[in-house]
Amino acid sequence: MNVYKPEKIRNVVLLGHGSCGKTTLVEAMAYTTGLIKRQGKVEEGNTISDYDKEEQKRLFSISTTVVPIVYEDTKINILDTPGYFDFIGEVEEALAAADAAVIVLSAKAGVEAGAIKAWEYCEKHSLPRIFFITEMDDDNANYNQTVERLIELYGKKIAPFHVPIMENDKFVGYANVVKMAGRKFTTASNYTECDIPDSSKENLSKYREVLLEAVAESSEELMEKYFEGEEFTREEISQALRNNVIDGSVVPVLIGSGVNAQGTTMLLQAIEQYFPDPTKVKFAGKNVKTDEVFEANYDKDKPFSARVFKTIADPFIGKFSLFKVCSGVLKTDTPLYNAEKGTEEKVNRIYVLRGKEQMEVTELYAGDIGALGKLSDTVTGDTLSTKAVPIVYDRIVVSTPYTYQRFKTKNKGDDDKVSQALQKLMEEDLTLKMVNDKENRQTLLYGIGDQQLDVTVSKLFTKYKVEIEVMKPRVPYRETIRKKSSVRGKHKKQSGGHGQYGDVLMEFEPSGNLEQAYVFEERVFGGAVPRNYFPAVEKGIAESVLKGPVAGYPVVGLKATLVDGSYHPVDSSEMAFKTATILAFKQGFMEASPVLLEPIVSLKVVVPDRFTGDIMGDLNKRRGRVLGMNPVHGKQEIIADIPLSELYGYSTDLRSMTGGIGEYSYEFARYEQAPSDVQQKVIEENAKEEEGE
Repeated sequence: MNVYKPEKIRNVVLLGHGSCGKTTLVEAMAYTTGLIKRQGKVEEGNTISDYDKEEQKRLFSISTTVVPIVYEDTKINILDTPGYFDFIGEVEEALAAADAAVIVLSAKAGVEAGAIKAWEYCEKHSLPRIFFITEMDDDNANYNQTVERLIELYGKKIAPFHVPIMENDKFVGYANVVKMAGRKFTTASNYTECDIPDSSKENLSKYREVLLEAVAESSEELMEKYFEGEEFTREEISQALRNNVIDGSVVPVLIGSGVNAQGTTMLLQAIEQYFPDPTKVKFAGKNVKTDEVFEANYDKDKPFSARVFKTIADPFIGKFSLFKVCSGVLKTDTPLYNAEKGTEEKVNRIYVLRGKEQMEVTELYAGDIGALGKLSDTVTGDTLSTKAVPIVYDRIVVSTPYTYQRFKTKNKGDDDKVSQALQKLMEEDLTLKMVNDKENRQTLLYGIGDQQLDVTVSKLFTKYKVEIEVMKPRVPYRETIRKKSSVRGKHKKQSGGHGQYGDVLMEFEPSGNLEQAYVFEERVFGGAVPRNYFPAVEKGIAESVLKGPVAGYPVVGLKATLVDGSYHPVDSSEMAFKTATILAFKQGFMEASPVLLEPIVSLKVVVPDRFTGDIMGDLNKRRGRVLGMNPVHGKQEIIADIPLSELYGYSTDLRSMTGGIGEYSYEFARYEQAPSDVQQKVIEENAKEEEGE
């Protein structure tokens, strides 16, 4: 592949709701530019983007794929992202490498939750954007409804560039709102000039007014001209659009059909004409050596630096680190230095990836996207630079996973293999986490949602040939007591030679501190128990509190006092006193009114106003206590305390209640006594599990 200077590069992320047609649009653009001779189809599993077996099986994108497309003399690096919310980590990585976005809408489905979220991502990352309404060929396509909804949501920023031309209810072309000219498709995205039919004229004048308003909003001078009823020149319109698409104050709306590759030429023209090249984008890091700000700004004449925004760790194609060059030029002889790790990396070959295809290049300029194979210490988010000018950029921030499942390996000897395979999957996906919860004797797999965890289980089997089974996790309950008890524990055994003798009188009562497992004290008089056995008694308590007698959960808030006891000058030993203490603990704990404590978390749910009633009603059903509401970025944040056990499956339920728009987060707050029915249920479930193990 040719090498491109920063001015001739565009880095564009494709965003939108799941199954809205992003991958099909990439195929259409590749076909339009002559990159492929025949468009692949998602259903047939032969697209450039969805090359992973899991994607082909499920018929949707799971990972972000880079597809460089050359239009005229401009290289457009398209980042095709998944639309399903479980794979948000992939989108966040792509956003870190993009300079602009195309938000894809289906003319049939309209403005879905994924498109609204895409807009929010663009706002957060200050990305210029274009809406592309695809599936205009569908019988149920509704262009007007989709544009009206965009205007309702985003007001005067929306600038429709096209109005569809229909013949016999079929999409055959479009009227260009800027140039007031008709275009009729001939083959694929090629077109010929045509008259604008009367059926399109009403919408054309309406949307031209919307477009001119958007242009007028862009400067005081044009606003004045607009109010005085003067016509804008075509140059004024084009220049205003160019400036204001880049700063996000104008968002063009284009139309087409991905399946028929219609409208893609106009989209490619708009990307080349209206989106910024990397040199127009500000980007800075820190020079570790001087501790000064390093203004990279994708300047090819500055020292080399790059940020790794994604890792592919595939057993079939190997490990690749995808990066964006932030300054300078990367050549095969450039010495690489990872300033965060303090390690050097070797460049053997520089690649440009197009789907799974690897194309070798001699160099890459600032602003371009490439890949390096087999970097030993570098992970996603790391910065590569030179040792002479060591640079570090901010790490990529990804969403925190809150959905989790417990898992076990199906074959006992596979524990190490599963652990290694999961490490590789976690290198690829930063929103995937494995947690070893020793306290509750379980291993947990965290992700954004159930679908992501399901894909992970499937990938472990298909890629790494290991099987795990997932199940409902054990909730980290605690056990404590509410009353005082006094119990004697005696361990006496005679078995030839030295016997075993330990005798303790223990008092158990609440310590009042649930942060601490236990407090141990002694009030022994007259040497009834010699001092050298006190540590053995405490050891007995320390072992006992790890697994309480009610349901096998850790004990908290216990005060244990050694009051009295007796010993044998020959048969007593540390082991005997420890065993006597354990016996006393089991009986004394059960006599001191034991209870289960459940973890309470502080939950925040962010939803549009219209969903607040449903959310609060649902939280009440889950034993949640709503504490208040705050307005946040035009939405409502509901704050509630809720038992952790009631949040199992909440990710899926929240999405179905809010059409995918709702978001939630939580953090541990405290422990509270569980209601008696909950305690009974937990005790029964644990008894069954103990029998099964």
